[in-house]
Amino acid sequence: MRNFIITVNGKQYDVGVEEVGGTSAPKAVPLTASAPAPSPAPLPAAGGKGTKVLSPFPGMIKNLLVENGASVKKDQPILVLEAMKMDNDITSPCDGVVTFNVQKGANVESDALLALIG
Repeated sequence: MRNFIITVNGKQYDVGVEEVGGTSAPKAVPLTASAPAPSPAPLPAAGGKGTKVLSPFPGMIKNLLVENGASVKKDQPILVLEAMKMDNDITSPCDGVVTFNVQKGANVESDALLALIG
């Protein structure tokens, strides 16, 4: 029997796997949940000053709709967040200059810092 640690949705499980055709009888191995791996710290954004744009839910950054450093207006779409096969426009909460903290194709969790508007 070989033991493995498998991570599912951020939770780690210790599992035992019996080799097919092995000579020993299969043994039940209890699954034990261990502490989830710490999530990586968000990348620092330029100076950390400005109004934060946070992810409302987990998803993938499908597209950045404006250039980094562009001037944006309140309620202007700045990026597309794909979740459950649906595209969701994320808009600027205020007027200002956008500084992105994510890249196209990145997967983000809820409340991840997407951008700063300063």
